[in-house]
Amino acid sequence: MRRLHNQHEQFEPGTLTVVGIPSDENSSFLRGVALAPNRIREALLSGASNLCAEDGSDLSQIPQFVDVGDLDLPFGEVWDTSGSPRIEAGISKLLNQGARVISLGGDHAVTYPIIKAYAAHYPQLNILHLDAHPDLYDELDGNRFSHACPFARIMEEKLAARLVQVGIRTLNQHQRQQANRFSVEIIEMRDWHQGMTVEFDGPVYLSLDLDALDPAYAPGVSHHEPGGFTTRDVLHIIQNLNAPLVGADIVELNPTRDLVGITAVTAAKFLKEIATKMLNTKDYHEKT
Repeated sequence: MRRLHNQHEQFEPGTLTVVGIPSDENSSFLRGVALAPNRIREALLSGASNLCAEDGSDLSQIPQFVDVGDLDLPFGEVWDTSGSPRIEAGISKLLNQGARVISLGGDHAVTYPIIKAYAAHYPQLNILHLDAHPDLYDELDGNRFSHACPFARIMEEKLAARLVQVGIRTLNQHQRQQANRFSVEIIEMRDWHQGMTVEFDGPVYLSLDLDALDPAYAPGVSHHEPGGFTTRDVLHIIQNLNAPLVGADIVELNPTRDLVGITAVTAAKFLKEIATKMLNTKDYHEKT
């Protein structure tokens, strides 16, 4: 993986860029997820493993796999009435150069400005959202940009044609009403079975909250919710996605709770598989 030391360096269209979004300003319970991007990079590049995906692809030998570092976000940034223009602009700049983007959060609030950027390029975007929580609150503790709210903002602004949420196991009445309001398709964890796949017609953006996994597999998250996926379940979903994968984020790793680093290693594993899937996706440009 090449490392570009600033995001002003040009690269060829079709390059797969990894960008860190170290933001936890909208976390509702614990802070710490802003530390995640570099922890995932450390796990990815650790001598304990290598950069090979399970299909044999060696990402260290693929020059189109590029780390562009972190977005420059001021500490304690207060989002304005449109969200985070800095995050939206940072992702837009990469997309405008023809790049594909994997974002490393940060909390789940970052998905809203990311999708705002993506919607300008993919008007019929589908979102596959893996999470313990639907993140559909209209607001939480007075914050409409809380990490518990991004998919409410996305759907009310019609930034995605379809939202499919898988692994959910914390639905309350308000969020059920929100899901009905926005026609969100939810496969609750209690209804999930091994080998299940989700079909899409058109480009897909994958938003992966690490607390989709059972805490036994991913203890380094702020919100432990038992009864979730195994690591292999999530790998199966990624590897068997039968649609153009045009973008992704991995969010909610909290290194302050990841005492032996297993969650960071798991995030790095998912990053390799997502990158390989995206690199194997032919160029897909929906905007005309």
